[in-house]
Amino acid sequence: QVQLVESGGGLVQAGGSLRLSCAASGRYTMGWFRQAPGKEREFVAAINLSGGTTSVADSVKGRFTISRDNAKNTVYLQMNGLKPEDTAVYYCAARRFSGNTYLPQRRPDFDSWGQGTQVTVSS
Repeated sequence: QVQLVESGGGLVQAGGSLRLSCAASGRYTMGWFRQAPGKEREFVAAINLSGGTTSVADSVKGRFTISRDNAKNTVYLQMNGLKPEDTAVYYCAARRFSGNTYLPQRRPDFDSWGQGTQVTVSS
């Protein structure tokens, strides 16, 4: 059973930065999604097993970076230049039994989810 624990959310002013962390119980292909009130959960970023390949949604490209520390089984989402529209609950997701070339970007492609962490950006 995969365990994912997110941390690092909070309240920040527009233009500020936050770094989210997701500690996993093993090494998996990982991703971040977010869900704002009244909206669907949407893809933010993903990273492959080795950390050598990443994908980031167009809405956050140039501002958000995903990375991982495989020695700690931890994935990070560095968020810079935050905007009020980035306000959402951010979820860490994992995909088991995948190869290093696999980089999912759709919600159904991930089979394990964290509890979520709230990010609020004030204007």
